[in-house]
Amino acid sequence: MPDEHLASLPGPARPAEPPGPAGGLARPAGPGGREGFRAMMRGFPTGVAIVTALDLAGRPWGMTCSSVCSVTMDPPTLLVCLRSGSPTLDAVVRRGEFAVNLLDDGAQATAELFASGDPHRFDRVGWHLGDGAAGPHLPEDAHAVADCRAGMRLPVGDHVVVFGEVREVVNRTGRRPLLYGLRRYSAWPHP
Repeated sequence: MPDEHLASLPGPARPAEPPGPAGGLARPAGPGGREGFRAMMRGFPTGVAIVTALDLAGRPWGMTCSSVCSVTMDPPTLLVCLRSGSPTLDAVVRRGEFAVNLLDDGAQATAELFASGDPHRFDRVGWHLGDGAAGPHLPEDAHAVADCRAGMRLPVGDHVVVFGEVREVVNRTGRRPLLYGLRRYSAWPHP
């Protein structure tokens, strides 16, 4: 409903919101601002993934990512949010492809390792590159892997949203996903 019609609705008046940059919403301020946003997002449990890619020299890069979302089924597309300036993002952009490893409930240590920035992380986990793999697969830790062709990129704050057209999916049955929320890891409950 357009805002000009709000004045005719019964109930308390809505305070005007100041316009943000480029006509968008203003940055949150006050007690419900940045800390309120963090608290809200902590209360939204999500799956945990590791996004992997090879740089042009063939070296593996990867980072833990909980900002993964399906976008559309036709063509199958997902998005990931990667930290600006990260070597993983650089490899994704330069190579034009990446893999999304959805972690299983036994992979908390791997999630923490890939969030740590340890430069030797790939020496501490099992990984492989199959035919057509868009990035390293973590078969001991992932219940599913999507190989993606990198598409559109959208810088947002200190991250870049990268869209990936899914070329191939590997599913491993009988494994439960790793979840993260309220600052802790958990497993999907048994039915």
